[in-house]
Amino acid sequence: MSWRERLGAKLVSLEQAVGHVRSGQTVGVAPFTASPVTLCEGLKARAREKGDLENVRIEHLAALVCWTDPDLLGAFTLLDNYATPPNRAACHAGDSEYLPIGLWRSHELPCGVTSDPDVFLVPVSPPDARGYCSYGPGVWMSPTIVKGAKLVIAEIQEDFIRTGGENFVHVDQIDWFVEGAQPPPPPPQAPPSDEEVAQVEAICTSVAVELVNDGDTLQMGVGTVSASLGRFLDFRNDLGIQTELITGGIADLVASGNVTGERKTIHKGKVVGSALTSMPPEELAKIDGNPTFELYDFGYTDDLRRLIHLENFVTVNNAMAVDLTGQVSAEAFDHRAYTGVGGQTVFMLAGAYSPGGKSVSVVPSSSVPSTGKERVTRIVSTLAPGTPVTVPRTYVDFVVTEFGIAELRGKTVKQRARAMCEIAHPDFRDDLLDHAKRMYGA
Repeated sequence: MSWRERLGAKLVSLEQAVGHVRSGQTVGVAPFTASPVTLCEGLKARAREKGDLENVRIEHLAALVCWTDPDLLGAFTLLDNYATPPNRAACHAGDSEYLPIGLWRSHELPCGVTSDPDVFLVPVSPPDARGYCSYGPGVWMSPTIVKGAKLVIAEIQEDFIRTGGENFVHVDQIDWFVEGAQPPPPPPQAPPSDEEVAQVEAICTSVAVELVNDGDTLQMGVGTVSASLGRFLDFRNDLGIQTELITGGIADLVASGNVTGERKTIHKGKVVGSALTSMPPEELAKIDGNPTFELYDFGYTDDLRRLIHLENFVTVNNAMAVDLTGQVSAEAFDHRAYTGVGGQTVFMLAGAYSPGGKSVSVVPSSSVPSTGKERVTRIVSTLAPGTPVTVPRTYVDFVVTEFGIAELRGKTVKQRARAMCEIAHPDFRDDLLDHAKRMYGA
């Protein structure tokens, strides 16, 4: 029996499926890389063509679909926790609701997110012979939302992989299915400059050589630098992975025996996360059906109460700017949200608390804006007014740029300021030293 036959009358057209949404309802949407693009575009097309939707609240965290086009205003209002490119301008203009989220609990939705939406849209794999579908490369919060949603509509993605953990949902838990179209390719991005490549190589090499030890358990956050660390760990042994986002290179480290998880204090022998990111098809193929990989609900993977039980836990996350005392901002330029908190705060806290662990912020010392303006420093005297602090300085053990490692753990403010100046870009170092002397007597 084919999967279409198994679904029977539950398999409907896209128009029939999105026709269940009513004005004034709350529609939850699976987040980020698990965005159900077919259903989202179908719902948007209905709003444009029929004009029969008003004031539909879209709760789409880290939305990779644009809900804020001018011709959709009035039909939809977007609640988001991550200012992704499709809706970033609307977030800055106040045309969407930005919800900062940094506290996660197992199998609960964060405060401010509806636990029982009228409709939930989610992508899944075809059902197997027992009627179980997979959430594919991204579980996110789908298991929790499915339990509370009044109506669940799923789009089938035939190429979705299967993993262990909580990466399953039975067809009985889903009300309607549609056949999903192949998601569009991501928009083209300019290749990194030679300087950016060199920065990543220098920073990741420093972290891998100086801050990671054999047997450590690692978390690597999303971001240009931190997500690249896996490619620099092939000389380490018995590593473990306990993270929210499993990044590129980890499947190869498992295959080569560098990642075994044998020394992990929870989920021993397993690579644990909530979703896969930056994964080419060949890596996904290595993970598909591999019992080493387990994906869980985001609240489970990011629950600080669980993470603090890890020993030798090294957490590595990107920063957008770090001040002279170690305050980290990873989500905004001044008051304007650029990304979001995600799990960075809780993982950095866990790394700082862990016996034998470390919390590590990685950041290029400087960058040249895409607008072509003059180079700017990423090590700053103080964060700009309105800039949120993603990680307090009291939980930042190390800051790493391409110019070295600043160890902040146990250091006074004067010592921190001096150490931060030493890893700043030479073009800005003297000015930062002047600020350090004036502000802290360093």
